[in-house]
Amino acid sequence: MKLSVVILNYNVRYFLEQCIRSVQKATEHWDAEIIVIDNASKDDSCQMVKTLFPKVVLIENKENVGFSKANNQAVAVAKGEYVCILNPDTAVSEDTFRKAVEYYESIENIGALGVYLMDGTGHFLPESKRNLPTPKVSLLKITGFTKKYYANQIPETEQGKVEVLVGAFMLLKRSIYHEVGGFDEDYFMYGEDIDFSYKITKAGYQNHYLGSTTVLHYKGESTKKDDAYFERFYGAMQIFYRKHFNKNFLLESSVSAGVALAKAAHKISADKKVVPLPNLERNYFFTENIELLEQLSASTATVFQMVSKNVHFQIVLKNSLLVYDAEYISYKEIFKLMKQLKGQNNRFRIRPPGCNFIIGSDQSDEKGGVVVF
Repeated sequence: MKLSVVILNYNVRYFLEQCIRSVQKATEHWDAEIIVIDNASKDDSCQMVKTLFPKVVLIENKENVGFSKANNQAVAVAKGEYVCILNPDTAVSEDTFRKAVEYYESIENIGALGVYLMDGTGHFLPESKRNLPTPKVSLLKITGFTKKYYANQIPETEQGKVEVLVGAFMLLKRSIYHEVGGFDEDYFMYGEDIDFSYKITKAGYQNHYLGSTTVLHYKGESTKKDDAYFERFYGAMQIFYRKHFNKNFLLESSVSAGVALAKAAHKISADKKVVPLPNLERNYFFTENIELLEQLSASTATVFQMVSKNVHFQIVLKNSLLVYDAEYISYKEIFKLMKQLKGQNNRFRIRPPGCNFIIGSDQSDEKGGVVVF
């Protein structure tokens, strides 16, 4: 088997369904498997997988064991030469796995590979490619200086070596995953992808970033920096430094002080960051299914204008709600349009193939919303 796609789920039933459907489209002609491991979700995620995707391998945990342990469980039963760790709140382009594997096989001594991640507003997510968060770099990031934290030396649409990838999408050979011991289970949330990336480089491999294919990731790295975020981030960095750097009391005190300052700065400026949502002037549905258009309009009490994917440039698309029917227009085309139309007061929603819901997110720091019709 060529590829195993591992999706760790926790209470995001509709996002998971879209993720699986997009992966199925991208692996349609592949010798591949999809493994969903569920961390004791309280919604009907597992029943949905059993009903709609009987060929998907489903592992049901009775408790939430965290990111690292769950992914290790899934990779333990994987059969593919390659493993892709994928978040459930993602959707992949139809060419993502083909381009990723082709690039991987063209590079010597490659470890893990990441790709261009985009949020629900069409904007690039900088955590797609990061530098090693040395104590100094992490302290700067915590206090708001992120320039050295992200791998800005590589343009977003280019490719090259990077030190750290994000756990929302990581592709590598299964043999390398096992060679470095998988994800460190001392981490529950945050830091495990940094640690994993670092272990891969310490084993003599080089991680890479590929910017020529896009993956939509609704839950971007949180820009909503609350106290819980700072505590989790700092806790993960403490684990990381104790494992891989010399312990230094002055360093830990400095980072701790940085966390305190960041919390204080957040509280002072929080009230100034309230931005009203835009008033939308138009509603467009990229589809050729009139019945579907009528169902969506009736259930949402919203008038949608049908738009053909071949004539969209004749319309001024701004201040609008743009709904894309992924049964009519490919994910690759949808992502391209989102990038082109971002920053013009537009909101984007996707109707996954064969589904009776639309899904989307208007901010990088939220999972987004679902409308069932």
